[in-house]
Order: sequence, then structure tokens, then C-alpha cells
Amino acid sequence: MTSNERVVVIGSGLAGVRLARRLGDLGVPATLIGEEEHTPYNRVLLAEVLAGRYAPEVIALPAPAGLTRGRVVGIDREMRAVHLADGAEIAYDRLVLATGSNPVLPPLRGLWDPERHEFPDGVHAFRTMDDCMRLSRAVRPGARAVVIGGGLLGVSASRALARRGAQVVLAQQGERLMERQLDPSASMLVRHHLTELGVEVHTETRVRAVRSVGGTVRSVSLADGYALDADLVVIACGVHPRAGLAREAGLAVHKGVIVDEELRSSDPYIHAIGDCAQFGGTVYGLATPALEQADVLAELLAGNLDSRYTGTRALTRLTLAGADFLDLAAFGEPEPRPGDDVIQLADATRGTYRKVVVRDDRLVGGVLVGELGTVGALARAWEGAEPLPANGAPLLHLLTNDGGPE
Repeated sequence: MTSNERVVVIGSGLAGVRLARRLGDLGVPATLIGEEEHTPYNRVLLAEVLAGRYAPEVIALPAPAGLTRGRVVGIDREMRAVHLADGAEIAYDRLVLATGSNPVLPPLRGLWDPERHEFPDGVHAFRTMDDCMRLSRAVRPGARAVVIGGGLLGVSASRALARRGAQVVLAQQGERLMERQLDPSASMLVRHHLTELGVEVHTETRVRAVRSVGGTVRSVSLADGYALDADLVVIACGVHPRAGLAREAGLAVHKGVIVDEELRSSDPYIHAIGDCAQFGGTVYGLATPALEQADVLAELLAGNLDSRYTGTRALTRLTLAGADFLDLAAFGEPEPRPGDDVIQLADATRGTYRKVVVRDDRLVGGVLVGELGTVGALARAWEGAEPLPANGAPLLHLLTNDGGPE
């Protein structure tokens, strides 16, 4: 592209802000369109705001120049323009979709108020700063809160609500907490951590309905016939790519907006990055890939035609600070295949657990809970995909030596 081409970025989350700022550093002006009224913020830290550890301004991102407030309602690919809800039109030469993701809403009876066409009072999603602030205003010591979903978001929300003094029940349909990232042993440590905080954890439990009286939630019904009283219900069932604009514009969309190594969609003038993008069949949904994609695309749009995105070997990290500290990391394939070698260390007294999986002399995955001084070195060994020394001693050293912060 040339320096006078107009770059428009839709979405002011981590990916969109990173791209706009990198383009500014490279001398390429960009118009960033953000739908939320709040200053751009780090969504990863919303649970710490809910827990009361951080004020909203602490997780704010440096706002780039050229930030426009508005909701994009359509893309005119022929005229190369985006249309906003207020009637404004913004022309582009290159358009970047960084629209993020939406919460998954399970098909529960009573989840929607039929008259107001919204959640009953007391029912909350947990995805945006507005969600976080509404929930923060509603929670109080002794409030009965039911969190639906035991993944990364559900664990974070449950812990935050417990820290605010709520009586929390976590209902997880799967066999264990964070089953996408953790093996059974690590998941059990997370469950123990929540239980120590007073969270009542139910796995293999399916919520069937939300019961409201006068437009206010009163309980949730389980598939086995039991009911849980509730003043608050938090929906934490995961997210899915926000690709409606792309789909309506006729772009190729599967799970997310399909992109190539130049992060181009099926329209060569439209790119996608972050949670809404699907590369090589994968929607990452994590911060590190979103930031890497933004950096690659910034170089491309600034004229570095050799820049390419080849995928990210993403590590899931959850750090919950405070007196009841919890730190965990998972990467690659923590569940071994037949023939894999496994090194596993557990210390019940210290509440730590470390496990790595080795296949064909290469580190292919691992999970660590507590005292993660070694996570950086292990992650680098995994990312490099280099053969490990035959005697295995350096790897064992990494697992047993905390080594200080990485």
C-alpha cells in the first residue's frame, strides 16, 4: 500500500488498539472505530476490576490518535466505505476487522425477558466493561450468585465474586473445570482453590432454566430437578467470533473471518485480526495471537511486503493475584498420546503441580499450577520445537528449579 491510503480499523480492543498504535509509530495514520463509550481497555483484566483489585482506569489502554466512537452497521465493499448507526459514512482503502467476540448464550428457558427482550434483572453476561460495572454494582456481601460455565472466564468470575463476599455456586456442564486447558490433576487444584474461597463447585451439572419473578431472577433450575436460589446469575459459557459484519458483507466466514498469511479476508482490501479472525482453521481467542497478528499486519500495511503471519503457539496463562494467589499456565497438548513420555511433579503441601509431555524428543505440551518461575523457559523450549537433550536432565531441572521470575 502507499502512505496516503486510508486505513480504517473496526474495533478498539487489544488487537485494534495495538494495530492503530503500531501504524502510527510507522507513520501510517489510521481511523480506529470503537463501539464502547469507555476508553479502550484490556479485557483480560476485567475479573480483577470485578474483584475490586483494580479501578477501571488502571486497565485502560493508551488511546491511539484517530479514535472514533460509533457502531458500524454495514460495509459497502463496492464503494469501500463503512456505515455507522448514526448515519455517518467513513471511506477506506484498507479495512481491518478487529471486532472481537461475543459471549455464548446457552439456550436456557427464561434467559430472556419476553416483554423487554433483554436479560431479567440480576442476569449478567461478563464480556465488556459495561457488563463488569453492572455486575460490580449488583454484587454485595451475602448475595447468592450462580456462575454458569467452568472455563477460564467462569473460574475468574467465580473467584472475583467470592472476593466481593458473594455466596457463589459454579455450575459446570463438563467433567472438570477448565477442561480445554487443564488435565484432571491441575483442574482439581483449581477446584480446591475455589473451594477454599467458599465457592461451591458442581461439575457434570447442566442448567436448564432461569426463573424470574416480576422481571427479577430468583433461581436457576438444573436438569436433575434441583433448583439453586440466585440473586445474581453470570453467564460464562465462552465466546464466539463476532463476524456478523463480515458475513453480511459477503466475506468468507466459517467459525471466524477466514484470513491468509497476510491476514487478508476473501476481499483483498479487507483484513481481520484478533478474536474474529480464523487462520489455518484456528480461532485463537487469546491475547498473544491477537497482538502478534496486529504487529504483522502493521508491517504489511506500512509497506513491508515480506511480513507474514504463520500462526501462534499460544500459551494460556491465568494469574489471580492477592492474598489467595493462584497462578497457572497451559500450553500445547497437556494430555499425552500413546508412546509419549510424561514428567509429572506434584507437591500437595505447597499446592503446586507441574507436568510436561515429550514426543519424539520434543516438548509438545505442559500444564503448571503455582510457583511458575519456570514457565518462561518451558514455553520457549516448546515454542522453539527443538529436540531436547537425550538424557532429559535439563528438562527435569526446569521443572524443579523455580528460577525466579521470567
